[in-house]
Amino acid sequence: MKALLNCFGFILGLLLKKWGNLSNVTLLAHCPVNLKKKDCTDIRNQTPQAPSGVYEIQPAGGNGRFKVYCEMRPDGGWIVFQRRTGGVVSFHRKWAFYKYGFGSLAYDHWLGLEKVHLLTKDKTKKWTLRVDLWDHEGSTAFAEYNNFKIGNEGTAYKLQVGRYSGNAGDAIRGAYPGIDQNGFGFSTIDRDNDGCSPCIFGDIAEAECALSEGGGWWYSRCGSASLNGEWHPSGDHIGWASGLHWLTWKPPAPYSAQATRMMIKPE
Repeated sequence: MKALLNCFGFILGLLLKKWGNLSNVTLLAHCPVNLKKKDCTDIRNQTPQAPSGVYEIQPAGGNGRFKVYCEMRPDGGWIVFQRRTGGVVSFHRKWAFYKYGFGSLAYDHWLGLEKVHLLTKDKTKKWTLRVDLWDHEGSTAFAEYNNFKIGNEGTAYKLQVGRYSGNAGDAIRGAYPGIDQNGFGFSTIDRDNDGCSPCIFGDIAEAECALSEGGGWWYSRCGSASLNGEWHPSGDHIGWASGLHWLTWKPPAPYSAQATRMMIKPE
């Protein structure tokens, strides 16, 4: 905000001194180029009292602008790319929806794999992923991963996460050996990129994780993290194949969370 006021002040001074003799080049040369908001942390740094809400950003390396929901916290501005609070918005969607996004930014939504890739492909910065979980009994938990990014569509938006911290457990790498989702592409009900061909669970053969787990996710050998399945209300949230699962959080039976949020910010 201070930089913006300084820019306007400079322009006004020139207008008063040389009315009608200014060029756009002159004006732009003296205005700070960092007025473009690259992400939510950039917004918070420029306007420390900015509230959480929907903002327009223009990521580095991209020409397009798009809107995101910024969760403003003491540790920075976070871009929310997934939010679940109920069953109104269906996450049982095909590839194109997960690629471009769906839902309402101020409510339940998926921002879009293409937008998350555009943000995290910037080689000048690294990103932290935070997963927030709310249960049906009034408690919360979280998981954070540094060095988060996803690849382009040619890699099926392959997931990369670094070091884990938090109290929800590292469900992305798995509740048990052999189901690490790190390094896998994204799968939907119409695009299978998981590691099952098939996977054998007892007497059950699983060929496509998205069909049984629901929604889209970075499935490996189905895995123990899956937050885009069918939402279940209290009393109907334990032991289902589909759901909002983070199996390192509330074992042993699959527990479908009441609400989830996934968001990223520059490290």
